[in-house]
Amino acid sequence: MRNSKPIDWVPEQTGTMMPGHLHILDQTLLPTETVYIDTTDQEAVWHAIKTLQVRGAPAIGVAAAMGVAAAAQDRRSGTVDDVCAAVDNAADYLATSRPTAVNLFWALDRMRRAAHASSAATGEALARELVDEAIAIRDEDLAMCRAIGEHGATLLKDGDTVLTHCNAGGLATSGFGTALAPIYVAQEQGKRVSVYADETRPLLQGARLTAWELMQAGVDVTLICDNMAAQVMKEGRIDIVFVGADRIAANGDAANKIGTYGVALLARAHNIPFYVLAPTSTNDSAAATGADIPIEERGAVEITEGFGRRTAPANVKVYAPAFDVTPAKLITGIITENGVQETTGCSQASWAK
Repeated sequence: MRNSKPIDWVPEQTGTMMPGHLHILDQTLLPTETVYIDTTDQEAVWHAIKTLQVRGAPAIGVAAAMGVAAAAQDRRSGTVDDVCAAVDNAADYLATSRPTAVNLFWALDRMRRAAHASSAATGEALARELVDEAIAIRDEDLAMCRAIGEHGATLLKDGDTVLTHCNAGGLATSGFGTALAPIYVAQEQGKRVSVYADETRPLLQGARLTAWELMQAGVDVTLICDNMAAQVMKEGRIDIVFVGADRIAANGDAANKIGTYGVALLARAHNIPFYVLAPTSTNDSAAATGADIPIEERGAVEITEGFGRRTAPANVKVYAPAFDVTPAKLITGIITENGVQETTGCSQASWAK
């Protein structure tokens, strides 16, 4: 997975990036099928983000940027104003897909600023600039994830075992990952590192994605149900916990896939270090604390009829938050592309440097 990309821009002609299209790995079909979606259609990009065909905060941001670039490309025969209008409309539309991952809004704002700050003389020239900007966002994400991996690998010793929750690997980014990146770097360094992967109910991102991705990379991985984490910690099987994040508040509170907060509580109870790994684009300075982070709620069917089979009584009431917030006091440190920073009691100005 480290050498492939869950979201990419594919040029249709050699030697130029435009015209081109989005190339999206449909993660809802993994691990049994590997299917890609090729599109420039805004509704298809929105649907891919909403339905988790592309998921993980960094990958969502890249997909959104490329979706805006595709909209600009579609209007390249018009004026600069036409292209800017297409960018604004696409950004507004794609922003309605999912509420929690701040990378989505960060990428859309960046594309919007690039369009309106450009000095391009024609719609064609502006569209090319915006395609280049989206590709730059992808490439920067790859570099940031590599740096996160290198910083995080300093915390891993030969023989360590990591517990992770959900999927924050190459599938969730431009191709290298956040929470899994230190494991890949440690592997390159010759360290033997094993992983316990929570299955991550209700959509099983740990079972379907993390376990598959780590096996593809030759990493020793053991799959467990979410409610087994306490037992494996009690048995002394876990040395450190690495998780990703979809949004980090100014005080260091971190939103991640539902169940992460519980893992953090368990780690604290068993004196196991708990680290959040994310690029600085995941920071949200407008959110003073985790209480300011919007939490997406998913449809009941994901719990009552997961993967097409009913497992709950008809008409049962369902509450399905997709994320929870881990307080900074439970987080040993946040690892960004800039390094490892202790978080407890620190402000964003301290830990985000």
